[in-house]
Amino acid sequence: MLLEHRGRRPVVPESAYVAPSAVLCGAVVLAEGSRVLHGAVLTAENGEVRLGANSVVMENALVRGRADHPALLGDAVLVGPHAHVNGATVEDEVFIATGAALFPGSVAGAGAELRINSVLHVNSRLEPGAVLPIGWIAVGDPAQLFSPDRHEELWQLQRDLDFPGTVYGVPRGTPMRDIMARQSTFYGAHLGDRQLPTPD
Repeated sequence: MLLEHRGRRPVVPESAYVAPSAVLCGAVVLAEGSRVLHGAVLTAENGEVRLGANSVVMENALVRGRADHPALLGDAVLVGPHAHVNGATVEDEVFIATGAALFPGSVAGAGAELRINSVLHVNSRLEPGAVLPIGWIAVGDPAQLFSPDRHEELWQLQRDLDFPGTVYGVPRGTPMRDIMARQSTFYGAHLGDRQLPTPD
């Protein structure tokens, strides 16, 4: 499904493929030979999504562009099933496995591998060719890698990356009720989306 959002329409070249159950919303630009499989969602909330040549977004993955952090995916990138790429830059030939998550302001360097259920945190940079192991978390610039059992060490770095400011535009400690009122208003912009005809 192709949706116009805030006056912006997806751009899909003839050589690309978008599955009938996938959604492209707003300023989404696909390159030649790119593929978006069933159930995947590429949504340009208020920042672009760009998918490079011969890149594949697999089933039920989410790619979200944000005003301050567009989602920019290079050539020959694989985004695995149920992966989450939110306002991140993904350089060429990156492998993002099932369930991996990349948060706003993060960068996955060329040829990096993010394995199953791994996390690249906000404003963190994974070096080119680096491997983020299954379930591990990468934090910082350049990223340090943490196993999930090292939460206290991880928090010492993570705290200063400003997750609430980067993701929600609010200071740490803002009540959830206030954050969600803002989010409800923001996502209410989708009430004006318009479905576009599917190209033949």
